[in-house]
Amino acid sequence: MRVAAPLSKPIAARTEQIILFRVSGQLFAVSSASVQEVRSVDSLSGAATEINQPTIRKVRHVLRRGDKALYVVSGSAHFGLPPSSAGLVFVLRKTRTAVSVDGIDKMATMTRLQSLPLAYCHEERAWYRGLTAIDQNVIPVVNPEGFLTAEELALLDASLAPEELPEERTEVQTEVGAENPTAEGMAFPE
Repeated sequence: MRVAAPLSKPIAARTEQIILFRVSGQLFAVSSASVQEVRSVDSLSGAATEINQPTIRKVRHVLRRGDKALYVVSGSAHFGLPPSSAGLVFVLRKTRTAVSVDGIDKMATMTRLQSLPLAYCHEERAWYRGLTAIDQNVIPVVNPEGFLTAEELALLDASLAPEELPEERTEVQTEVGAENPTAEGMAFPE
């Protein structure tokens, strides 16, 4: 008597929508789900306040969103690349961070995320979730929480005037820009 082989369903590859963007000519990727909105640098010129924290040179501006302080990180300074003329700012979801980038290359679908090789052995291990391959290019996928550490956030908060400080801090942060997620920019679905 023959036993029938169990029918197995093919396992669908887990996919993730990503945004490919450039900083100082280098290509990076970020999950589109982690980007609350994309704004032009020009649209932020009146809303951003200069901040001077000499120990954290990658942050030069802060935005107020309701009772939250949102710090704008220079992508080129963060990644240790030559200065560039940023054209866009990604407001990141579930963080108090926005990052300036040169521009968006394209949207893509990531089907595989490789872990970081051991050559990434310093603070950059927190900067990236891993690596992916798109169109035969290996691209680092950034970690949205990796732009500012808790210590850097505390230093930045301490450098603000008392009226600029967030009123309260909780373990669960509300979404940045939730009160008007599409204002002057492109919002991404949750």
